[in-house]
Amino acid sequence: MTLNAELLAMLAHLGGALLAGGVIGLERSFHGRPAGFRTHALVALASAMLMVLPVYQQEWVPAGLADEFRTDPTRMAQGIMTGIGFLGAGVIFRDGLSVRGLTTAASIWATSAIGILIGIGFWVPAAVATLLTLGTLSAFLWVERRLPSHCYAHHQVRFARDQVMPEPELRHFLAGHGFSVANMSYRASSDSQEFEYRMVLRTLHEANLARLATALAARPDVRGFRLSPTGE
Repeated sequence: MTLNAELLAMLAHLGGALLAGGVIGLERSFHGRPAGFRTHALVALASAMLMVLPVYQQEWVPAGLADEFRTDPTRMAQGIMTGIGFLGAGVIFRDGLSVRGLTTAASIWATSAIGILIGIGFWVPAAVATLLTLGTLSAFLWVERRLPSHCYAHHQVRFARDQVMPEPELRHFLAGHGFSVANMSYRASSDSQEFEYRMVLRTLHEANLARLATALAARPDVRGFRLSPTGE
């Protein structure tokens, strides 16, 4: 290869990584995730840049040191994946019972690996990996939403002190709407005029939340309530 051909190959690696990362990032941006188009594009580009260094080391290592100085592409890849772990951890956060950002962190990790593949010139595996990553993020989401799974919600309900619904009756009322109760706690207002139950609800059907809210709003003994679903 001539020097110009080597340069064109390196630029093609960087451009391909930027494109692959951007395509995956578009899917994340479309779903409103904090690490989206630009983040994924930069992750893939940076990974490719770092892998281009050992793959094309003959272009920057002086000729006299070529036999003495060798870089190890596998160690470079390990360093990249370790560094990406910090970026992935930055998009994961806990919100009540749910942990958000795990899928985005995994997509960042996958994008970094795709950048490594492109950086060393494995074009076909990188293209297949890009398609598989996009398929996992989109098609698998369609499947996941149709699988039976538990839905959780934080629930608070207030009664007047002289009209408090007994706890067994409240549990029976919630069970009748398809909910099981966990972590029940109790609170009385400072002026002793209201009594509040606080709990975590679990159901197999998210639509039960709307039906429960309608039923609570129709009860004259309920002074107020809060129903806050948790999610990914």
